[in-house]
Amino acid sequence: MSMPIHYFASEGRFKTPPLSAAARIGDLVFVSGTPGYHDDGSIDEGDFGKQFDQAVVALRRTLETAGSGMRSLVKVNMLLTRQGDVAELNRRYAEAFGPAPYPARTTCVVASLPDPRMLLEIECVAAVSAG
Repeated sequence: MSMPIHYFASEGRFKTPPLSAAARIGDLVFVSGTPGYHDDGSIDEGDFGKQFDQAVVALRRTLETAGSGMRSLVKVNMLLTRQGDVAELNRRYAEAFGPAPYPARTTCVVASLPDPRMLLEIECVAAVSAG
């Protein structure tokens, strides 16, 4: 007997590529890479902090829609396009994803992301919240 997979769209947001914002199977939620776009599709070009904050807003909304939350994160993958943003990432991450214990995390600095204005993308796996 296979478990059903539930897919969650990016509700209230601008048109996205052909993907689901999240997929839930059993007690796990897999969240697609989440950039720092505002709901209208705009992005704070060149401002890592604002893009990070907006990505966290979108990530939090997606997790809640799928029955999870920030304190249920198991694994986070961070993709950055600028090595110089790592210190700010760590500071903002501690605020947004804390307090400790933090989820497991991988941070990669990549050559580019699909939109050249994107400075980061956050992808994660979370447990389904109890209750």
